[in-house]
Amino acid sequence: MKIYTKTGDAGETSLFDNTRVSKADPRVEAYGEVDELNACLGVVSAAGVGPDVAAAIATIQKDLFALGASLADPSSRIARRVTKAVITPADVEWLEHLIDDFEAEPPPLRRFILPGGAPAGALLHLARTVCRRAERRVIGLGPQAVDPILVVFLNRLSDLLFVMARAVNHRAGLPEVEW
Repeated sequence: MKIYTKTGDAGETSLFDNTRVSKADPRVEAYGEVDELNACLGVVSAAGVGPDVAAAIATIQKDLFALGASLADPSSRIARRVTKAVITPADVEWLEHLIDDFEAEPPPLRRFILPGGAPAGALLHLARTVCRRAERRVIGLGPQAVDPILVVFLNRLSDLLFVMARAVNHRAGLPEVEW
């Protein structure tokens, strides 16, 4: 099987229900943002993080594939067909547990901080902003177009990426620059 199909040469792509849409369609834009976030997290892992952060990122990347699959299927058929392509409240609870764990490491936040620090910490801050953009794109599809748990997941994930950045920078011994 070749990687190129030529079916998108006219600027269209297929959703999971075989609907042909413009590659500029808001739904395609939304799952494209999720894909970009996933790639950002791959860069974070490549920058060198502790095994706990790397393991969390690997799981999150799989969840982001599931989230993207849900966005690419406006008929919601994939959720019934492929169980690994489902984001659930348990996934959000897992993110909250990670937030609590990572937030306990650095000193309490007193002010806004400037994004930066160690390469992996700075990249986590960048991934957080990409996550927020993906969240806005998903919200832009409208409440009837997506399962609300997807928005909750992205909202919680951006919080996790922020506290992970702080923890990674704290572990590297780098002070936060307050604004």
